[in-house]
Amino acid sequence: MTMNRRMLVLGAMGAALAACGRPQPTRFKRYDGPKVTRVQVFKARRKLQIFSANVMLKEYDMELGFAPTGHKAVEGDGRTPEGAYRIDRRNPNSSFHLSIGISYPNANDIARAAAMGQRPGGDIFIHGTPARQMGKSDWTYGCIAVTNDEMEDIYAMVPDGTPIYIYP
Repeated sequence: MTMNRRMLVLGAMGAALAACGRPQPTRFKRYDGPKVTRVQVFKARRKLQIFSANVMLKEYDMELGFAPTGHKAVEGDGRTPEGAYRIDRRNPNSSFHLSIGISYPNANDIARAAAMGQRPGGDIFIHGTPARQMGKSDWTYGCIAVTNDEMEDIYAMVPDGTPIYIYP
């Protein structure tokens, strides 16, 4: 065997052995528990709850928009919407670790903002937290923030189409 061929074989064997190493941790968890039927958010209490029928499966502390009191009215107001919505999308490449989208704005939200000559805004998500924001309260632009580890649980548990009720 020539020296070049020997090096090629040894390199290929080394790459194969490296691929057999310990599995890398993933942020995509599996969930095999009861079907999640709704998410409830209590803004004043800063709690997010996940339910299967009438059984609460999980409860998380959370952070909100930088002006959390009241229903989101217009783009940039820093408020988190209130009302009945749905989880309608997910972003595995979120700037905030992982995120799931909330179906804000609905027709009423759009009409309310239009009556003020404004846009209602959008892109409201439940998402993780960048390290520089950890421990700060109410820093988002209207989204709901939890820790990254909690977001991994929520991302796995809550399917698209799940109702979310956001209370004052």
